[in-house]
Amino acid sequence: MATRGAEQPNQPDPTAEQTEISGQLATLEGTSPYADSLPDVARLSRKTILRHVAGFAGRLLRIGETAKLRELSRMADLVESLEPYYADMTDAELAGQTDSFKKRFSEGESLDALLPEAFATVREASKRTTGHKAYHVQIMGAKAMHDGKIAEMGTGEGKTETAHLPAYLNAIAGQVHIATTNEHLAERDSGIADKVLGFLNVKVGCIKENMTPEERREQYAADVLYGTPSELGFDHMRDNMLYEGDELQGEPLFAIVDEADSILLDEAQTPLIISGPAQQYPKTYYAYSASFAQKMRPGTHYEVDHKDRTISMTGEGIAFVEDQLGAENLYSEESAHWVRLMNNALWVKEHFEEGRDFIVQNGEVLIIDEHTGRIMPGRKYNEGKHQAIEAEADVEITTEDQTLASVTVQSYFRRYKKLAGMTGTAVTEAVEFWDVYHLDTIPIPPNKPSQRIDHPARILLRRAEMLNALVEDCATRHEAGQPILIGTLSVEKSEQLAALLLQHGIAANVLNAKYHGQEARIIAEAGRKGAVTVATNMAGRGTDIKLGGDAVAEAERALREAGLHPEENPEEYAAAWPRAFAKAAAQVAAEHDEVVRAGGLYVVGTEHHESRRIDNQLRGRGGRQGDPSETRIYDSLDGTLLRRFPAATKKILSLVNGPIESTAVTNAIASAQSQLEAQSYELRKNIVKYDGVVTAQREVLNAERRRVLHKEADTRKQVRTSIDDTVRDYVELATATGLDGTDWKLEDLWRKLQAVYPVSISVADVVAEAGGRAHVDRDMLIRELSSDMHIAYDKIEKATAAEELRENERRAILVAIDRRWREQLSELEELRSGIHWRSLAGNNPLVAYQREGARLFEGLRSGIKQDTVATLFSHYAKSQQQVPQRTRQQYDRAA
Repeated sequence: MATRGAEQPNQPDPTAEQTEISGQLATLEGTSPYADSLPDVARLSRKTILRHVAGFAGRLLRIGETAKLRELSRMADLVESLEPYYADMTDAELAGQTDSFKKRFSEGESLDALLPEAFATVREASKRTTGHKAYHVQIMGAKAMHDGKIAEMGTGEGKTETAHLPAYLNAIAGQVHIATTNEHLAERDSGIADKVLGFLNVKVGCIKENMTPEERREQYAADVLYGTPSELGFDHMRDNMLYEGDELQGEPLFAIVDEADSILLDEAQTPLIISGPAQQYPKTYYAYSASFAQKMRPGTHYEVDHKDRTISMTGEGIAFVEDQLGAENLYSEESAHWVRLMNNALWVKEHFEEGRDFIVQNGEVLIIDEHTGRIMPGRKYNEGKHQAIEAEADVEITTEDQTLASVTVQSYFRRYKKLAGMTGTAVTEAVEFWDVYHLDTIPIPPNKPSQRIDHPARILLRRAEMLNALVEDCATRHEAGQPILIGTLSVEKSEQLAALLLQHGIAANVLNAKYHGQEARIIAEAGRKGAVTVATNMAGRGTDIKLGGDAVAEAERALREAGLHPEENPEEYAAAWPRAFAKAAAQVAAEHDEVVRAGGLYVVGTEHHESRRIDNQLRGRGGRQGDPSETRIYDSLDGTLLRRFPAATKKILSLVNGPIESTAVTNAIASAQSQLEAQSYELRKNIVKYDGVVTAQREVLNAERRRVLHKEADTRKQVRTSIDDTVRDYVELATATGLDGTDWKLEDLWRKLQAVYPVSISVADVVAEAGGRAHVDRDMLIRELSSDMHIAYDKIEKATAAEELRENERRAILVAIDRRWREQLSELEELRSGIHWRSLAGNNPLVAYQREGARLFEGLRSGIKQDTVATLFSHYAKSQQQVPQRTRQQYDRAA
């Protein structure tokens, strides 16, 4: 069984040439697959060193792992020993434990001390409500998460149920958030948790995309809240954009991240953004820029940096665009916007691919989550990139947005006082988890020993040959009744493969972004006898493939066919359920045995992913709870990853007659993947470093904003200070050149200040008091004008009720913070996009970004004060209407 498809019958004896090739293959073990793609030996050495350092750091982090597992196992033993005590309790007594634990915690008992009893309580509640009590290894995983670690638990080990234990324990101290990869899983998992934790009087909530503010507030009142990172992150940003009311999230306590590698690493490369209308260009401009981009050639008209994902036009490219536009200077004031449009068009051309990054449905560009293969409705790329995609796809171009608020996944989740995670693939990224989040990673042993067999990769010369070999292999297994799961890297490739299988008489279920609504049904059937499933990505699916099928899904299907629905006729449905489920369970058990005899689930990859972790996620779908399984990855020399192999290596491989299965080649592929992983790690580290500047500034402003919002700040004092600082800023700017009043353009200074407040003294008054223009100095100007502005504000204060004035001050400060922060985000984004060029002058781009960012922040602080003062004087001078309250529904989303 383990060698099925690996041996070819009636093969001729190896020739001398083949023997020589075999020897050459053996030498590939230590060969770098990047040897011909690196510019010099120094760069190769650096990459090699980084890889070895990362490997050593990973081994260092795993020191003491056995001791940690023993400690977790002893705690699991203790929890299991309490089972008889809690089994004897009535339902009311068991539910009453929650109040008892809260009382003990309020009296000073720690959560660690309560852990054994709390875990035992949840275990018993789960047994009574779902029929399942936590396995020994699930208790171990739960303890690891309570300790603030990432628990690596394989597919089918019950991570969803494991999370109930630490969630319950930590809910005793405060609210717990559980982040899932998509809304379907958040809704499903919260429903399961509500059965168990609701039994113990713990309220469970779930945040969904289209909820009203009132519905969200109700959910945030729960003890344990489920939601996606985007929903949680957007609510956090909205909390910091309110003009009235209390925040939804408050101070977060504990978060558990499901599919931690997918959320904390993969999704961390794209920030969450709330946007609003931006300056609009004629829609034809986007189309023109897209057509220009298609005519331009990389290396000639522009340079591409795939590592940092940047684009820069060359002198020849600039000249080309100027010629197309008939413009003399692309960087002139009237043409400069074309630089941004062209950079976006070229960026989309080089970095985006239809079917992989987006699809077009009903004339609309829909973003595909590259890590799960799902559509992300309502999400748009910002800064004009989405419009550039629409222009390239030749669909209607939508309105461009500007960033109102943004937050990265890294900065959002590092807000929690305690963070933990669970996933099936974490150990390979242990170093990054520690570096970015200070999270230890610990692999939890499986409940039953794995029987999965991972075959060596099978390499062929061309993709067409590879697909034919794959189809022949699958046809043999399909005939024997073995269920097959095939993973592809894009929507287009999944559909091509499904069509090829159909040509050979094999009908396959396709699971990609176009059919994500059928996901539950497809997954439920994927483990049935003879089933063939083609999926774009299996990361973050959150559903196990059960051999023989899913008894619950089968029972639901049978009742639907009988005309029964849980919402339409709940009583009849409930009455019919036990019999339907028992029948389905018996059928599934019988089919399970047949599938096991056929070899279990056969998992096939159509090419290697750039990350070993993604390949492992696909392999991990097989071997659930000790079931038999086999896995193999097919690839070709013209595949995405193997194209990076050196020419010499590809020449050797191309001489082989037929499929290649070699440990040396497998090692070379792993080496290529590890280097690409190192590049991705460096990219994410850069995001964290640069985002640190934005995060630090955001935290300062958010803290100030919260004080003003909750009326904890002395706004009268703030306004008075802002008056002094505003005057000083205006005067210092006006007197930056020249020695005294004879050189300064005092009339210009007065005109600018008159636009802020009603100035009651004249230039002549100040000159006369100084005894002549030559005697006017900077300190005198600041003193006289500041006093004049304070007198003007005194008049407002005397004429306005104190409560009304304080409210208007509060509004003015909040409006000023928001306006200036929007401008700051735009400026920081523009600075970030070009900062890498500083390295050409020998400067460290990050240091330059930090320095420039600090300078911009000082300008932001001054701007907030100036806007606050100007808004208040303008309000009372012209009786303008109150600043409108911002509502949550006014925000569009952008990715």
